[in-house]
Amino acid sequence: MNAVSAVALSASVVASGAGVATLASATAAEAAVVKRINVQGATRAGADTVRANIDIVPGKSFTSADVDSSVRRLYATGFFSDVKISVSGGTLNVTVAENGLINEVVFNGNRKIKDEKLQGIVQTRSMGPMNEATIQSDIQTIKDAYAAIGRSDVTVTTQTYPVGDGRVNLAFVINEGERTKINAINFEGNNAYSDGRLQSVINTKESNFLSWLTRRDVYGEDKLRADEDALRQFYFNHGYADFKVVSSEAVLDPATNQYTINFVVDEGPRYTFGNINVESTVEGVNAEDLQGLVETRSGANYSAKDVQKTMDAISKRVASAGYPFARVTPRGNRDFQNNTIGVDYLVDQGERAYVERIEIRGNTRSRDYVIRREFDLSEGDAFNQEMISRAKRRLEALGYFSSVNVSTQQGSAPDRVVIVVDVADQPTGSFGVGAGYTTGDDGGFTVEASVEEKNFLGRGQFIRIAAGGGADNARSYSLSFTEPYFLGYRLAAGFDIFKNNTSRNTYYDYSEQGVTLRVTAPITEELATTFRYNYKEFDYGGRGDWNNDGNLAPAYQDLIDGSPWTQSSISQTLTYNSLDEQNIPHEGIYAQFTHEYAGLGGDSDYYKLYGKFRYYQTLSDEMDLIGSITLAAGHVIATGDSLNVFDQFRIGGREIRGFESAGIGPRDSRTGDSLGGTTYFTASAEASFPLPGIPQDLGLRGVLFADAGTLYGNEVANGANAVVGTDSAMRASVGASIVWASPFGPLRVDYGVPVVKEEFDKEQRFRFGISNQF
Repeated sequence: MNAVSAVALSASVVASGAGVATLASATAAEAAVVKRINVQGATRAGADTVRANIDIVPGKSFTSADVDSSVRRLYATGFFSDVKISVSGGTLNVTVAENGLINEVVFNGNRKIKDEKLQGIVQTRSMGPMNEATIQSDIQTIKDAYAAIGRSDVTVTTQTYPVGDGRVNLAFVINEGERTKINAINFEGNNAYSDGRLQSVINTKESNFLSWLTRRDVYGEDKLRADEDALRQFYFNHGYADFKVVSSEAVLDPATNQYTINFVVDEGPRYTFGNINVESTVEGVNAEDLQGLVETRSGANYSAKDVQKTMDAISKRVASAGYPFARVTPRGNRDFQNNTIGVDYLVDQGERAYVERIEIRGNTRSRDYVIRREFDLSEGDAFNQEMISRAKRRLEALGYFSSVNVSTQQGSAPDRVVIVVDVADQPTGSFGVGAGYTTGDDGGFTVEASVEEKNFLGRGQFIRIAAGGGADNARSYSLSFTEPYFLGYRLAAGFDIFKNNTSRNTYYDYSEQGVTLRVTAPITEELATTFRYNYKEFDYGGRGDWNNDGNLAPAYQDLIDGSPWTQSSISQTLTYNSLDEQNIPHEGIYAQFTHEYAGLGGDSDYYKLYGKFRYYQTLSDEMDLIGSITLAAGHVIATGDSLNVFDQFRIGGREIRGFESAGIGPRDSRTGDSLGGTTYFTASAEASFPLPGIPQDLGLRGVLFADAGTLYGNEVANGANAVVGTDSAMRASVGASIVWASPFGPLRVDYGVPVVKEEFDKEQRFRFGISNQF
């Protein structure tokens, strides 16, 4: 008897509906050898497919473990519903029963999620095997997709329709059910902040009349965890270093199909910063030189965000000085009696480790390089934890992902680190509708629709297309595009193309069109500079009896006679942005300063300086009361013979509410036409607060404001007509506003009352339109 027949290995497998296999053990434990492999039953898959998926090779010894592995591999292909392996003499017999072949996969009953999206998330494919385990997994995947849009009670079943030759059509039958809503979000244990204030912090919102647009009333376990983290960050940044989320739960009422979400929190005491020190154990790094980078100040409320910003600044400075392995560690010293936390920032050498590779997972849409370029390090560089944390914050700030997690793993050697980046893509396109109405000579109703995508084709590019219209044949069109990493560098390059037409004036039509080319380069995390080339064309077309004596200021008559006019300029803008958030800032500064030169051809010759500064400060955490101060100024100098009307500054209701657009400043004494001015100064103070009795998550806030400013000086040739308002007389107004962070964009209603004005100024107390905080 030869070695093969003496062993007589045999195995059999019975498949259940879930694809679970049971393998009988071999009759002998020693190894065996076969000369050939005989395959039966693989009509469609083919014998070669079977042989390629088993671990047994003729002429080589094998054991029962190899038989076990082969059976499991055959099942894993999804082609077979039953597998049997046995040995007879020198032959290995493999008998399989094939799964049916799927001819077509269809979806029935789905209205809220389109076929194309469902096709993309299921694993079952046309012309693939009909595998019950895969189908059950697809059913759960479909349910999860519906749960993500608030339809947790969806049911999914399957139906099959034989079409001959062992093929079937598979239909996923979906009953979408009703949308699950959130009836209430409750907090327990919060004393420092009201329920409404905490509801404004978390992303999940109670259902309201706009929930069908925002979809922020969709419950999900991952969203609940994210809300917990948002609460922790909020409290940690407002002095409550001991804050804990004791528990969180979502209770579903089957009768109403609504969730009630309950958070139980423990706020703990509020801390202020105690003594702040910087220490260094790295030879060549002087701790005193780093003291100026500290964001935390003794006596100020404790803020984890300020601690992190200090760590980032010190780490960046030390690394740039030639110490790539330096590590910054904060050490807290709590004084429970006085509720203070002293912080010692310890700079030490840290372990010498290098980045072996950066592994990116979960990005189904965004390209790998879009994620990789947010890291200031790459493969082979020195590992620096602060750079990793900085990259994580950058990725979160992009808005491309619903979640970002960055972790590290041991590399192939003790001094090698693998950085693992797990992300989840989220929708980044939006459709917006904005409307506005202004009264007065330049007034009228306008509406604008726009489509924008901030992660175009998964490449991180921004594109926006907008079109608008309004009274008196007003039309506007614009196209903007930005490549955030031009030529592989952190340079945001792009262009803006626009065209505006209006016929609001009684005596002339006006059109403006142009293009801007721009490049923005970061200087620090908060400071950037932008260079622009601007080209504009202005066309003033007379109509009706515009040329009758006295209808228009001579300056405008000259514009009509000389149309079209062109303006070619270059400019540089410095932008500083330290706002804690962009939607409703509570703290920080946003400032811009621009200087512009026109004279590169065209009809304009000037040099302009203008800028704006806005400071936000929370006046009351408990009341969510926010104060802000805005200062702005500008000056233009003619570098040629004179300035045109469109070269000078014109301000009004956008800067000093209660006045018309271009409602203040120099104007023709006879016709009242605004001619613009060479110099302006404005200042505003605002207090913003949630409207009482209205849920804060609706985004409605009230504003009280006071504005003041002036526009003066004039170098426009205006014939023999006199010009009034060239002096620096101040204007001022007070009023109130309602601001709504709507799904269509920020909308604002202002009512301003001029309290200081000139007799020739033009008022407009009511103003409605798109909010423009800066």
